[in-house]
Amino acid sequence: MEHVIIVAAGKGSRFGGDLPKQFCLLGERPVLMHTLVRLGRNLPQANMVIVLSEEYADYWRKLCLMYGFESPKIVIGGATRWESVKNAMEAISPADDDIVLVHDGVRPVINKEMMNRIMGGMAVADAVIPTMPVTDSLRQIDADGGSKAIDRSQLVSVQTPQAFRGKQLKAAYAQEFQESFTDDASVYESAGFGAPLLVEGSPLNIKITHPRDIEVASLFLGIK
Repeated sequence: MEHVIIVAAGKGSRFGGDLPKQFCLLGERPVLMHTLVRLGRNLPQANMVIVLSEEYADYWRKLCLMYGFESPKIVIGGATRWESVKNAMEAISPADDDIVLVHDGVRPVINKEMMNRIMGGMAVADAVIPTMPVTDSLRQIDADGGSKAIDRSQLVSVQTPQAFRGKQLKAAYAQEFQESFTDDASVYESAGFGAPLLVEGSPLNIKITHPRDIEVASLFLGIK
């Protein structure tokens, strides 16, 4: 069985404005609805849950009524992304062999080709994450304010959805929180399961972080 955890409990402080970015309009409906629709098209049989902050759960329910949209089960998130996913894991209680995918609610441009690569990877691995090569030149800032060039060929950027076998992800989220937990793959590795299998992500799979990203996502989705 497949489960999808959509993490949408963030406050979106970098986005600006009073409304978290997952609820901002992308075309004629909120970003989060686009994300859910695209996930549903690619994983029609999956059990989906959405993680929201307690502050915005009722607001989301009102949006669903307004747009005639059927929401997945709602799980209340925590103070950190780690706590939010942990709460969702407890809510779905996946079987050991189940596949659990964790996706950012503000990544609405999900395509079939990338999902096929992720699910294909899960046929041969217990964890799979989509990545993209780094194309910009990079420099590391030193403590004294200086900097040095970094070989970008040794680095990749990480996207979501990230996929895991239920047994391992449950064990990973039984750990105590660490500041180094930036995504689910870092939680997984910290539990001693090794590095996930890397598959090609998608340049279209942007994370909406700044207002201009709404315009980019609109172009990718063909929304005028």
